[in-house]
Amino acid sequence: MIAPEANAAFVANMEDVLAVYQRPHDPQRPVVCLDETSKQLIKETRAPLPAKRGRKARHDYEYERNGVANLFMMFAPLEGWRCVEVTDRHAAVDYAHVLRDLSDMHFPNAAKIVLVQDNLSTHTPASLYAAFPATEARRLAERFEWHYTPKHGSWLDMAESELAVLATQCLDRVPSREWLELGWRSLRGAEPN
Repeated sequence: MIAPEANAAFVANMEDVLAVYQRPHDPQRPVVCLDETSKQLIKETRAPLPAKRGRKARHDYEYERNGVANLFMMFAPLEGWRCVEVTDRHAAVDYAHVLRDLSDMHFPNAAKIVLVQDNLSTHTPASLYAAFPATEARRLAERFEWHYTPKHGSWLDMAESELAVLATQCLDRVPSREWLELGWRSLRGAEPN
């Protein structure tokens, strides 16, 4: 999207996110970018022809639709860490569970997680309250320092760039959710802490 002209909210959020990206590395306050995308799952209806010398692999244009999966990308650039969680939906409750995993599994020793994300309606502390009892929701909300990209400026979220790379390199013709989960687990490195 083209940024709106003379938009104070756009500039304010843009400068906030850019200031976060300029912070020095602090393992106690890791910067984690979060984004999500839907992925259509498709099965081949005919066996593809393998690549040969001088010729790329060939896939038939016909395919069988096999549902949709949602991918939550978490990317901590200064930690050299990324993680993808595969879910059936991208509802508020799914988002809340991803945040709990980010807090309690991936960065349990961080004093505060600096979270950069877009302005999607589910990307708020309210999602935590939709998924968990109030005391747990409050505990999790306080684990994060919330920063939002401007509307029409989600490209400032580095997790969006990570998803774009995955889309061009390996997310075409994904047959199943299980394949996605297995493929991601094989690429996942050690936890950041």
